[in-house]
Amino acid sequence: MLRLLRKKTKSKILTVQMTRGFEILTGYENCGINLPTRKTALSAGYDLQSAADVLVSNKKISLVPTGLKAFMLPEEVLMIYIRSSLAVKYGVTLANGVGVIDADYGGHIILPVISFFGEFEIKKGMRVAQGVFQRYLPIDGDEIGVGAVRAGRFGSTGIY
Repeated sequence: MLRLLRKKTKSKILTVQMTRGFEILTGYENCGINLPTRKTALSAGYDLQSAADVLVSNKKISLVPTGLKAFMLPEEVLMIYIRSSLAVKYGVTLANGVGVIDADYGGHIILPVISFFGEFEIKKGMRVAQGVFQRYLPIDGDEIGVGAVRAGRFGSTGIY
């Protein structure tokens, strides 16, 4: 999916075609949500922040809103990983191990997290996970873009 970004300079308005990135969801525009950034020149992951305070109970799944959605090309996927410092220092991880955001999902990126070391408070603005855009390869005889249309989020393509 291609997006157009209009940038205003001192003398003109530039239109730039974008192929992958993040957008702040409608309803979150004035909530202090930051678009994800890479923290170093060679970082692969874009840090995703929490859009709200969330208390993660011991060994129970909590849903952490980001206030974001992602867009990418059809042959790409956004992989979501917990920040290693949360896992190692506090026992907080993604309940599903790794999140997979497909190119046809245009909804809210919500992080299902679980704590194994007891209660943990995620504060609004805390960097919780990293998103890494990746290309993928279909098997021989499979065509990207052929199949059912997505109709939801968690479990929307079937339970089994």
